[in-house]
Amino acid sequence: QVQLVESGGGLVQAGGSLTLSCSASGTMSSIDAMGWYRQAPGKQRELVATISSRGTTDYADSVKGRFTIPGDGPKNTVYLQMNNLKPEDTAVYYCTAGKIYYGARIYDPLHWGQGTQVTVSS
Repeated sequence: QVQLVESGGGLVQAGGSLTLSCSASGTMSSIDAMGWYRQAPGKQRELVATISSRGTTDYADSVKGRFTIPGDGPKNTVYLQMNNLKPEDTAVYYCTAGKIYYGARIYDPLHWGQGTQVTVSS
């Protein structure tokens, strides 16, 4: 089993920065990628960023140029660096672990963290 523990959420002003972290433990043999989702009330859940075991990252168009997953973090840990935050970034952010289907460029989340609230004020 995979256990995910998230931290780093909070309240920030627009234009500010915040870094989320996710620590994974347990059996990771079936895991080859980790990703961050976010969801706000009334909004569809959105995949915002992924990092694969190959070290490649991918970002949603809505966060490109502002959010980054560092590629040189410790094993079993993934971070999400968020810069130039906007009010529309307000959501519950979830760390996930799963699989990448490289041919189809699809990420399949298999395990979810508890979520952490990020609130960006105007």
